[in-house]
Amino acid sequence: MEMFVVTLASLLAGFVDAIVGGGGLILTPALFATFPNAHPATLFGTNKGASVWGTAFATVQYQRRVQMQWHAIAPAAAVCFLASLGGAWLVTVVSPQHLRKALPLVLVLVLAYTLVKKDLGRHHTPRFAGQHEALVACAIGATIGFYDGFFGPGTGSFFVFLLVRVLGYDFLNASASAKLLNTASNLAALLLFAYKGHVWWHFVVAMAVANVLGSLAGTHMALKHGTGFVRGMFIVVVSALILKTGYDAFVRGL
Repeated sequence: MEMFVVTLASLLAGFVDAIVGGGGLILTPALFATFPNAHPATLFGTNKGASVWGTAFATVQYQRRVQMQWHAIAPAAAVCFLASLGGAWLVTVVSPQHLRKALPLVLVLVLAYTLVKKDLGRHHTPRFAGQHEALVACAIGATIGFYDGFFGPGTGSFFVFLLVRVLGYDFLNASASAKLLNTASNLAALLLFAYKGHVWWHFVVAMAVANVLGSLAGTHMALKHGTGFVRGMFIVVVSALILKTGYDAFVRGL
């Protein structure tokens, strides 16, 4: 039954993650609810072991249909990988608890900005080109990659928002690029957790297969329905993240 629950959660997480990020909103709570006595690092490591495959397969599917800005996103992914390692190392020294109450407030600002700017992300009009675009993309990769290693919730959504707002991508192109960046940050965290022995590989295998299947379905939906659909899903996922992180930060501890 435990295997069934976490595998089903991984399937749904892969579907959501492939469209606009936020799969951790489904899979992480499912792991903590199913294994309440397990070490948190082990559950995070197991989560990364499954989700890295879904984001990797989504990247492959997107790049076949979406013209990826490889000159900018590839170096950004490398920077993201290193930054995520740095964040994961720092969390072994400093607690990220102070971010817990700030996160829902930041997400509220992201959601409000997206709702107010009706045309945000509807058209693909990159603001930069060449080396300038690569440098800005690397800055995004470094910032959110470090955040993913150090804390993590909402990483995929933050990637999408910044690629839309800062680089001028539409939501479909931003989601495609975000998958590569998220794969890099997931892989870095997975390697660290695996090195520390915090991965349940016997669960990861089934969860990874389910995550990939969900990812393929989510990618198909995003490519079929386009940037308007992805924007709508972004709003839904960020709203759910606000409720979940807000509850964890301000209600759960009371």
